[in-house]
Formats: sequence, C-alpha cells, structure tokens
Amino acid sequence: MASYDYQYLAHLVRRAQAGSSDAFAELYVATYQQQYAFSYRYLQDEFLAQDAIQETYILALKNITTLCDPLVFVSWLNQINMRVCFAMYQKERKHNAELDRYEQSQLDHSKNRGENESPEFLVMKKDEQEYVINQILALPFSESQAIFLRYYRNMKVGDIARMMDISQSSVKRYLTNGRKMLAQRLGK
Repeated sequence: MASYDYQYLAHLVRRAQAGSSDAFAELYVATYQQQYAFSYRYLQDEFLAQDAIQETYILALKNITTLCDPLVFVSWLNQINMRVCFAMYQKERKHNAELDRYEQSQLDHSKNRGENESPEFLVMKKDEQEYVINQILALPFSESQAIFLRYYRNMKVGDIARMMDISQSSVKRYLTNGRKMLAQRLGK
C-alpha cells in the first residue's frame, strides 16, 4: 500500500482549504493510485472505477473546507471513495436487476406468479433490504466498510485486509464488532 508523508499532505490540505488549486492537484497526484485501486477492486469495472474516482475527487474538492483535521485527509478521502463506490455499486446492481427482471418477465410472460413473488411481497422485501443497508451505513466507518466488503462484495478476509491496509485480525475484529452493533440496531 501507499506510504504517505501525512505532515506534507496536511500542509497541502491547508493550502487547498485556502483556495490553492495547485495544492489540491498535488493531493490528487499523491493519492490517486491508491484510490483508483480501491475503486477498481470494489466495483470490478474499469469505467465505473474511473467514474467513482472522478466523483470522489469532486466531492473532496467541494467539501475540503469542512475537514477539521488535515492529518486525516487520507482516511477522509477513503470514506468518500467507499461511499461513492457503494452508491455506484448499488445503482449498477439495481439497474442489472431491473434488466434481468425485464428479460425474465419477457420469458415468463404467461407464467402465473406465486404468492411470494407478488408485487407487495417484493416491495416489502426491498424496503427491508434498504433498512438493513441504512443501519450498516450508520455503523462506524471501519465496521461498515468491513461488513460491506465481506457480505455484499463476498471478499475474503485477506483481501479486505489488503484493501483496507490493515491486518486480518483487525478485519475480523471489525466484522465481529459490526455484526454485534448491527444486531443491536436491528433488535436481534
């Protein structure tokens, strides 16, 4: 993983917060490779990853003045990137699911639907899934990221550790803590 000079990056952040576009450009150059690698691994699509990076840096530029501690710039940028990637993944997954449903409905046009596939059931199921996702997003960032990568992207613990630049035991701890917090939030 990338090794950063956090003091220098903090200096660049302060300059960017003061309006220096050159400082932000230097922050971009310093962090781009790691951010792109994360986006590509998460989205598994070169073009979506490029779109995610573009959106991540636009949001970072728009909101850099809200960053109180310039030393945490990389973590802050990681959070933005993860949320952008998650939103893009959800949108892409929804689009693909709608396309699959349309194609399936064309094939099964005359087939009667069972009770479990009624429109009411599907709406309730979708609402429940969105509620769970919102509860996961409300968890602390590390737990939220670990849970999404493990259970929504089906990544192995070792791959998550490399992506998050932490040890496998930390990933396991985040997963355990996240599951406990999620169970409390869901009342289970």
